[in-house]
Amino acid sequence: MQTDEKTTWGDGGMWMEGSLLPADEPLLQAPDVSRRKLLQTAGAEVPFPPLKVMSNGKQCILFQARKLSVRFEKQKQLDLTERTFSPQTPVDTSQSVCRQDKATLIMRFGDVDNLRGLSIRLQLSNVFYESSGQWWFSVDSVSLHYNSSEEAVFNVSEVYAPASSSYHCLHVSNLQRYAALLLPSNEQARCWAITFTDFQIQAFNVTSGKFAPASSCTAFLTPAILMGLITSLILLLVLAYALHMVIHLKHIERDDEHKADIYYPQTPEQCCVENVTEKNMEKYR
Repeated sequence: MQTDEKTTWGDGGMWMEGSLLPADEPLLQAPDVSRRKLLQTAGAEVPFPPLKVMSNGKQCILFQARKLSVRFEKQKQLDLTERTFSPQTPVDTSQSVCRQDKATLIMRFGDVDNLRGLSIRLQLSNVFYESSGQWWFSVDSVSLHYNSSEEAVFNVSEVYAPASSSYHCLHVSNLQRYAALLLPSNEQARCWAITFTDFQIQAFNVTSGKFAPASSCTAFLTPAILMGLITSLILLLVLAYALHMVIHLKHIERDDEHKADIYYPQTPEQCCVENVTEKNMEKYR
């Protein structure tokens, strides 16, 4: 995007002097973070330090996972963790690109088993949202390149965080048992299974070799907690109804006892009718 205004950098991104975004840009809504929570403490211990991606001599991406595994069709699962994060044999990230609003993390593994020229690419973007007044980065897609020309592309859902934070999730995968944050975008992707365990990433605002506090994908109300609350509410309603019925039955019982003790005096008309009836019965005897 071309502009004559002066461009500078702020927390997590760039802004143009005099305005945060060009006038013709639509107003963007900030991602929904009502279900997110901020992790101030470290998660499970990972075997290797984070992967650091440099651009123009500066760190632009931090990436870490306790395990990275892929599987093509029914072949054996490949564990790429050590190939990715081991300081002794670091993965080739020289083709990674970092710009002001876009970044691509490219990890080239070379030949792995029957796969020639395997590489994994993470496409990231950095966007300013006026509604929240801050920059947000997101992972937009994950793709696997192999056998020279083959490519499996996954769209990524709900992997985002403020640019001043990192993003963490226990599993980022295309498997349903892990919530399937990676969605197949082409036919080749349906042949692959890819899982990042203890996934953590930070981009565009990396100021040191350590992650900022993480915005976690873990929700405050997980399905298990939500079902527990619903079940408790149903049981509470049943208990309240049972107590209401017991109190109502006791009230009816007291009313019946009270009615049995009430004396209803007879009126003169009732007495006359009873006397006439008795006399008529005596005549026919």
